[in-house]
Amino acid sequence: MTSRERLLTAIHRGTPDRVPIGPYTLGRLDFDAPFTREFIRAVDPLVDTGCGGNMIWGQSAPFEKLPLEHVRDQVVEVIVLHTPKGNLLRKTRRTKIMTSQTEFFCKTPEDAEKVLSVPFTPPSFNLKEYFRQRESVGDEGLVLIGIPDGICWVAELYSPEDFSMLWIDAPDVMRKLVRTAADRINAATEELAKSGVEAFRIVGGEYASVQLGPTAFEELVVEPDAELCDIIRKNGAVSYFHNHGPVTRYYDAFRRIGMDALDPLEAPPWGDCDLAEAKRRIGSDICMVGNLDDMEILEKLPWEEIEPIARERLSAGGPDAFIFGGTASGTYTEIGARNFMRLVPLAEEMVGRWV
Repeated sequence: MTSRERLLTAIHRGTPDRVPIGPYTLGRLDFDAPFTREFIRAVDPLVDTGCGGNMIWGQSAPFEKLPLEHVRDQVVEVIVLHTPKGNLLRKTRRTKIMTSQTEFFCKTPEDAEKVLSVPFTPPSFNLKEYFRQRESVGDEGLVLIGIPDGICWVAELYSPEDFSMLWIDAPDVMRKLVRTAADRINAATEELAKSGVEAFRIVGGEYASVQLGPTAFEELVVEPDAELCDIIRKNGAVSYFHNHGPVTRYYDAFRRIGMDALDPLEAPPWGDCDLAEAKRRIGSDICMVGNLDDMEILEKLPWEEIEPIARERLSAGGPDAFIFGGTASGTYTEIGARNFMRLVPLAEEMVGRWV
């Protein structure tokens, strides 16, 4: 099988010739470097790219960048959102090694009405980069377009604290924002699928599962995201769902969403996923992607310590409906990449060993 065939077979809950070794993106590797091409050929990469348009804000959101503020060794980017009901301001602080948002557009439930007052014009999409990457990767991997879900928009508008308080103080406002975003995302995703996009990676669910809890997850993620996955499926494309953090109590909810694949199913101490238990509970309905930490294990441990962990995870997750990957961080270096490559012979050795 080619890498593309191997990945799609697993995503459709089949049994490929071996478990795919599927790192998320190419990490910090130089795309044009000779080693990167060697890496792509050796493993089964999941490559993420954009859609060339903003499906939530559309074409009409009136953003204005103000002159940059300089604070010590840092630069602060200031953006104003002009709305019919008043202005909103966002600040992002940048240093040589990191970027963090220090002020969010929305602080109160009333600010949501300002955002919703902005006239919406559906976006136009430029898929040139998506098709370029598909051609470049070819049969050596799978290229997905990353899209948000409805709650992802709310989490970008509010700080983590204000986001959590919004669900407590003004749940109807939260519902309205999620529904507005979901309707726009659904329409845009259907257009993209009809334009030839074959795989979508959906992000955002963790904002509810980690910060708000099961009740909010059911209402703000399961219901709208099930619609989104249904649209993707009806248009012949693949839905790949991303959800960091503890996930064990959400397995039944994931099944109701109906995604084709789920990452990163993090093991303790970073998450709570026991891969063997996950296999028993969702492995026949959802392709599991994970759960070998690329930051803390593949990047930091010697191979002598990595190998027994990897063998145990391969045994628990395979042979069907499983892609052996990392934490979907996209931050691994050549060290992690070389250890991903060393997982391939292990996957080949495991063929035929599952009972």
